[in-house]
Parts: sequence; C-alpha cells; structure tokens
Amino acid sequence: MRYALGLRLALWHGVLFIVSATVLVALTYLLLARSLAAQDRQVIQSMLTRYVSAYDSGGLGALEGAIAADRGAGRHERLLVRVVGQRAEALYVNIPAGWNEFDLSELNVGRDARSWWLSIPGRVDRTTLEVATLRLLDGTVVQVGRSSDVRDELLAQFRSRVLLVLGLIVGIAVLGSGFLTYVGLAPVRAMAAAVRSIVQTGRLDARVTTRGTGDALDDVGVLVNGMLDRIQALVNAMRGALDNVAHDLRTPLARVRSVAESALASDDPAAARDALARVLEETERVNTMLTTLMDISEAETGAMRLARTRISVASVVGEAIDLYSDLAEEQGVVLRATVDPAIAVVADPTRLRQVIANLVDNAIKYTDAGGEVVVDAQDAASGVTVRVRDTGHGIAPDDLPRIWDRLYRADASRSKRGLGLGLSLVKAIVESHGGRVAVESTPGRGSTFSITLPRTAIEA
Repeated sequence: MRYALGLRLALWHGVLFIVSATVLVALTYLLLARSLAAQDRQVIQSMLTRYVSAYDSGGLGALEGAIAADRGAGRHERLLVRVVGQRAEALYVNIPAGWNEFDLSELNVGRDARSWWLSIPGRVDRTTLEVATLRLLDGTVVQVGRSSDVRDELLAQFRSRVLLVLGLIVGIAVLGSGFLTYVGLAPVRAMAAAVRSIVQTGRLDARVTTRGTGDALDDVGVLVNGMLDRIQALVNAMRGALDNVAHDLRTPLARVRSVAESALASDDPAAARDALARVLEETERVNTMLTTLMDISEAETGAMRLARTRISVASVVGEAIDLYSDLAEEQGVVLRATVDPAIAVVADPTRLRQVIANLVDNAIKYTDAGGEVVVDAQDAASGVTVRVRDTGHGIAPDDLPRIWDRLYRADASRSKRGLGLGLSLVKAIVESHGGRVAVESTPGRGSTFSITLPRTAIEA
C-alpha cells in the first residue's frame, strides 16, 4: 500500500500517546485515592485523640460535651463514636443514621494491642467504614469511625471525568498523530516525487526540496540531491563519451574498410600485406581505446583492484624517464627529474607508473624542440605531491576545466597523436588511491600537472 508507512507511523504514535496518557491518568487516580484515604485516616486519628483526651479528663460527660461542641461549631462530621467498658459493655454509642449497611458486630472484635484499625465493608456497595480503636490504661476502649462514602463519591466523579478526558485524548491522539506523521513524512514524499519524476520522464534535473533545518530527513534530502547530481554528471559524461567514442571510432573503422576494399581490389601481394598491417594498426588503436575506457570505468566505480605496497617515488619516476628519454631526445626536449629517493608512498606500482608515464608523455607531446619537461616531488603533511612541469603550448582557459573528461581533446590538440583518454585515466587512478589531481597552465608558457597521494594508506 502506498500509505502503509504513514498509517503505521500514525498508529504507533497514537497508541503510544494513548497508552502513556492512560498510564498517567491511572497513576494520578491511584495517588488521589491514596491521598484521600490517608487524609481520612488522619481526620479519624485526630478526632480519636481529641475524644480520648476529653474522656480522660471528664468521663462520658466531657466526651458528650466535646461531641456537642464540635457539632455546634460545624466541625463534627458523620462519625461513629463508641466507648466500651472493661467488661465489654457499651458505655456510649453514637451511630449516624443510615449506617445499617455495616456489620457493627465486627467492632466487638478484641485485640491485645493498645491501638488498631478496622475496615468494615458495606453490605450494599463498596463503601467502607474505617474505625480507629484505642485501649486506655484502665481497659476502656474508645472507637471513632468514618464512612468512605464522601471519598468514594469524589473518586466516582473523578472517574467519570477521566473517561471523558480519555475520550478527548483518543481523538487528539488520532488527529495529532495523523497530522504529525503527514508533516514529518513530507520530505520522504518529496524524495519519492523526485525519483518518480525521474523514472517517468527520464529527466535527471528533478531535485528534492530541502528546508535547511539540518535534521535527519533534511540531511537525507541533501544526500539524495548530491546523488542525483552525481548521477546526472555521470550520465552526461557517459553520453559525451559515447558521442566521442562514436566520432573517434568512425575514422579508424572507415580506414579499415577503405584499406580492406583497396586490398581486395588489388592483386599485388605486397599491397595486401601492407593493407593487413595497417588494419592491425587501426584495430590495435581501437582495442587500446576500449581497454583504457574500461580501466577508467573500473577506477571510477571502485572496481579496480589495487595491489598496494610501499614504493619509492624516485624509482617510479626514473622508470618513466627511462621509457620516454628516447622520445624526448627525438623531439629535442630536455627531460629530467629531481626527486628525493627518501620519498615513498603506499600505492599500486603498476598503476602509479601508468600515471607518471601518461603525464610525461603528455608533457613531451605538447612541448616544442628546445623546451623542457621536469618531474619533481614534495613530501608534505597532506601527502606526497608529484609534479610534471613543461614549457610547452599551455592550455586555453576555456579548455582547462574539461581536460580531465573522457575523450575530450581541445581543437589545438586534434592534430597530435593520442586518444584523449590519458588525463581521464590519470584522474581515475589517482582518485581510486584516495588522492587528487590539479593543473596550472598559461597559454604559450607551459603547464604544471600535479598529483597528490596519501603518504600512508591501508594496504588492500
């Protein structure tokens, strides 16, 4: 069901609110009942002390006078007052009217204690007669009792009001939990709407509206937008790469077809062998392009396996210098390196050599005769930075942001050898190591490419 989550959340919130309110009301009722019961006992105990004091000072006459005085002053409540002599004979009994529902014979139950309490349940309802008893030194027993009818009536009124309040609480819980759930799930609905729009229309420009509150759901919205930005960038890059691949493959495929047709039309075996060699050259070019694209994709998606080990940067740079020294000499470019042998990083040796080689090859390619390519390295707190500086053509400001894109080649570089994938591969490999790439360039004065790798890393 589409609204199942909202209904479950509303139900959980409502049930939690109702249960909490019910427990709170029940505790309030219990505390009120205990408080009223304690207050009743305190009144009974107070009156018993007063009447015992009157009886001790003046006998039954003083006791009757105290009762009459309380009645006249309005302080005398509906109380049972009973005085029992040493031989268990009733010396004085004052029983309010209407108390026939209590079994007063239980008042005669004797105890050895000096004082005790009796609770006599009513025969008709749940009203209870609570009696405090005190035995005097001469054996006389004085009893004062009070019915719980006033307390029971107050608690009954409280219960009736509580039922009304609980009904209101249930209504508030249902409406409130539904409203809060609806408002709370608004970011989730916005996310669902954005994703649904992308699925239905295929457009990747839909975004989740965030409120900037910094709460968990708002953070999820920000992350979803970031993910959509990343997906859109990758899709756009993929579309651009496919367009570039289609464009760049069209030329070698056309050459292969032209060479093959010429070879078929010719009866010269030497021409046929030459055609086959050219076909192999073009297919090797296409194979290299596809292999490099696959390497870039693996590095960008985290699927590239890196055999990390601690290696000397100077040794990797030296291998690249040795590999391209002949090419540099042919083009009249000075190629040299200044790297401290003590600088080391934890990286995949093969992939790092591939990175340095691509940067050196790129620098030599765009440096005219008499120019210079220098490779150096710096060891800093942020990591090890390797720089490849050249005095070549430089890069136009409009092209600078796009040089890391797959198959992107500026107009000025179209005439140069290459596939337009070297820098993309460098960026992908470096970032798969947890590093970063940068470039600074001035047209006509050369460029400086730099890669920064963590000095230490967890070996895979």
